[in-house]
Amino acid sequence: VQLQASGGGLVQPGGSLRLSCAASGSILLINYMGWYRQVPGKQRELVAGISSGGRVNYADSVKGRFTISRDNAKNTLYLQMNSLKPEDTAVYYCNARVLNGMAYWGKGTLVTVSS
Repeated sequence: VQLQASGGGLVQPGGSLRLSCAASGSILLINYMGWYRQVPGKQRELVAGISSGGRVNYADSVKGRFTISRDNAKNTLYLQMNSLKPEDTAVYYCNARVLNGMAYWGKGTLVTVSS
């Protein structure tokens, strides 16, 4: 499975961004996809995830502001981020898990929330 994330950038507090993650390869084996983020000196943390059945989960810090979705026809995962805060600044990574438990990561995309 190959993952290509895009959509990061600089945005002012209160603004919005949408991240995309295009999946290719053995995508039929994927049963869960998620977005993680990491800041220097801290562990990578789950931001939002979605199962193949459409069940979603969010970190408490982003509930009500972020929305994860997937377009199966385009093999693409999205993360709509609204009401962004400076503490959302991080490198965001796309993750996919397949049926045998293996996890795959895309290259990160930097999101900077600053005035």
